[in-house]
Amino acid sequence: MADPQQLIEELTDKLNYHTRKYYIDDAPEISDFEFDAMLAELESLESRYPQYKKPNSPTMRVGGEAVSSFPKVEHAVAMQSLQKAFSKEEIIDFDRRVRETVENPKYVVEQKIDGLSVSVEYENGEFVRGSTRGNGIVGEDVSENIKTIRSIPLKLKDKIPYLEVRGEVFLSRSNFNKINDYLEATEQPLFANPRNAAAGSLRQLDPKIASKRGLDIFVFNIQQVQGVEITNHLDGLKFLQEQGFKTILDDKAYSSVNDAFDRIMQIGEERDSLYFDIDGAVIKVNDFAQRRMLGVTEKFPKWAIAYKYPAEKQTTKIRDIKIQIGRTGVLTPLAILDTVRIAGSNVSKATLHNYDYIREKDIRIGDTVVVEKAGDIIPAVVEVLFEDRSGNEKEFVMPKHCPECGATVTREDGEAAYRCTGVNCPAQRLRNIIHFVSRTAMDIEGLGPSIIEQMLEREMISSAADLYYIHAEEIADMDKMGEKSANNLINALEKSKTNPLYRLINALGIRHVGEKAAKVLAGRYKTLDNLRKADAEELTQINDIGAVMAESVVGFFKEPQNIAFIERLEAAGVNCIDESEPVKENENFARKTFVLTGTLSKYTRQEASALIEERGGKTSSSVSKKTSYVLAGEEAGSKLEKAQKLGITVISEDEFETMLN
Repeated sequence: MADPQQLIEELTDKLNYHTRKYYIDDAPEISDFEFDAMLAELESLESRYPQYKKPNSPTMRVGGEAVSSFPKVEHAVAMQSLQKAFSKEEIIDFDRRVRETVENPKYVVEQKIDGLSVSVEYENGEFVRGSTRGNGIVGEDVSENIKTIRSIPLKLKDKIPYLEVRGEVFLSRSNFNKINDYLEATEQPLFANPRNAAAGSLRQLDPKIASKRGLDIFVFNIQQVQGVEITNHLDGLKFLQEQGFKTILDDKAYSSVNDAFDRIMQIGEERDSLYFDIDGAVIKVNDFAQRRMLGVTEKFPKWAIAYKYPAEKQTTKIRDIKIQIGRTGVLTPLAILDTVRIAGSNVSKATLHNYDYIREKDIRIGDTVVVEKAGDIIPAVVEVLFEDRSGNEKEFVMPKHCPECGATVTREDGEAAYRCTGVNCPAQRLRNIIHFVSRTAMDIEGLGPSIIEQMLEREMISSAADLYYIHAEEIADMDKMGEKSANNLINALEKSKTNPLYRLINALGIRHVGEKAAKVLAGRYKTLDNLRKADAEELTQINDIGAVMAESVVGFFKEPQNIAFIERLEAAGVNCIDESEPVKENENFARKTFVLTGTLSKYTRQEASALIEERGGKTSSSVSKKTSYVLAGEEAGSKLEKAQKLGITVISEDEFETMLN
């Protein structure tokens, strides 16, 4: 074998070169497969010879160990915010103030990235720390997460004694959509916009999660530098590019504020064609000596200002209202419009949010309306021009059946959302299958979202039941599979057929029925067929089954496509019978509610919960007056404090074991 140290150095240099070509120069020279193969080889070598691992190794990009909190960082150079302008007059007034202090200023104009501002520091050309802006004076050390951003160099071109740069961490629109698609499919809260998603990703305590989010960065300012003399902003950006940073370099300085404002307007026209979000444009004095003369206020530099683009509104007509089905089954009404140009793009559809919104604003088919598109938010109907009504407008009524699959549409009391109840609804397939195979449901190892997506794209499956009819050779050639992985997946599917009934009930995705309720229903009815025959009145007689859940269960089993889905599972040999022993109630646990808090040394939370439920008790995630006991491990926090305030009995693990025995 060749010298491992030399091999590690060569692979590190090659991978860092190709990382720059892909993420910074946008000119890849090798395929993703070749890159991944080299990276895997480097990871293998580093695991065998950790003493030769380089500080700038690309394997650092995948994230290190999770942290419990972020240390505070005091910024030597304050990370100030910018004063804002909303009109040309305010920009001209800014120019007047500048010229009162300096002569013949030249301005640079940049896109204002809608992300999260960070500081990145280097010593002798090597990355040493990355931190958030925080309040501008004190931020948080997020170095491990910053290192996962592939457009951040871990080693500069030159051995600069010290360099601190400021940049904006952001998510591309495509990555933002992928993240929200996954969150929606797995029933997690969605990010409101790319900026929130970037901020949430950068502050993940586990850097491996941050690594998967696909964060990016544009560096736009030199905060501090030693060993290099730079006199203006444009030269500074060129220097940063040479060192390996990704910048937005608009290589022009404007002597006239009117020319600078024209560029601001041009950026506004371009923003819809960008792959990232901007929330304005920034105009800055180019010369650093002039910046020092102008100085700063407590909050803002006097040499820069941000122009914020106004939300654009246009008038158009609603030709129809269609229904869009989300991946969680929610029906969203969508206005079909006469095409109108807003914020640089043609708009022919606009969200109407929900049926209550339509009723509140009295929106009708045929109405003339005002449509708004603020930045890159989905266009929305914000106003009806009632004076333009002719009397021929039609009121919109929500459908009783899903337009995608024909299943019954339901709306629960107190909710704005209407939902499709079909388990095979095309719009919900990905989300339903991801839930079906998840750890608390059928627990099918090796069947992640990317594999499911490939199966759906290839039309190998149309529902979770189809999983039990695929063969290893059909999936062996998919990305991230291979013959061994394909066989392992088939074995995992076979194993899942023998799961206890409660897992299948949970996997069906019946609204309001989670793992605990599934266990209760399986224990009570013993077969899926018995549960299908139960009525709402009967179900509500069971402890922990309320009226809303009961109606949801009954409604689910009335839907023909859901029955067909279950029959296909039964035909595949999936267990539909509960063979567990009846619960042997223990007087210490029967009909009592336990809350677990802190770190337990002898059991996992799941193990302790199972022991409680086996003896007739139940667990809850929150402390209330109905709580019987709080089982407190080490570092118990607010739940323990609340229990003490309410006078609820707190037990240790030793006391818990005594109760068990």
